[in-house]
Amino acid sequence: MKKRSEKQQDLDNLKSELARVSTVILTTFQGITVQNDTKLRRAVQAAGGKYQVVKNTLAERAGAGTPTEKLLKDLKGTNSIAYSANDPVALAKALTKIAKDVPAFQFKAGLVEGRVISIAEIQQLANLPSKEELLSKIMFLLNAPAQRIAMALNALPRNLAITVSEAIKANKFASTGASAGDAGSGEKKSEPAPEAVPAGTTEASTEKGQ
Repeated sequence: MKKRSEKQQDLDNLKSELARVSTVILTTFQGITVQNDTKLRRAVQAAGGKYQVVKNTLAERAGAGTPTEKLLKDLKGTNSIAYSANDPVALAKALTKIAKDVPAFQFKAGLVEGRVISIAEIQQLANLPSKEELLSKIMFLLNAPAQRIAMALNALPRNLAITVSEAIKANKFASTGASAGDAGSGEKKSEPAPEAVPAGTTEASTEKGQ
């Protein structure tokens, strides 16, 4: 029999975990064999969740003040819970597969993102694509466009370099053409020389003679 301190530790641990999870599925375990119980726990763990058998009073006290309070209140019979803070679909898929193989394992209700769901909704949840499947489909759809975008981005520097090179060449050829035109026309034209003034004649006498 557990001591009071151990019971309090169990309560604190479960309450802490229930406060962080987004999905809880309430089940019954009566009549399940040890072998199937081990198989169940491994399947839940592989789906990123946890599974444990709980006493009704412990579950109700642990759920108080958490989003799971409405699900774990006034429990009757033998109960167990599977919970996860990750993908609710993966957890529902794992539990649904076990329920098909083990008739003694049955759903009672569930809670996803603060909303209580029925047994039928748990089964509908299990039929949805998992997070990994959705991501895989999204990546498949984006794969071809992503490749084209990558090719375009890789080609951009090369095209830019070619464009710049061609612009430089064009400018160089234009400059060379202008120089060649100047050289072909001979010496640079000079301004006309002023008329020569006879020696010994001043500018003033010249004007008077005119």
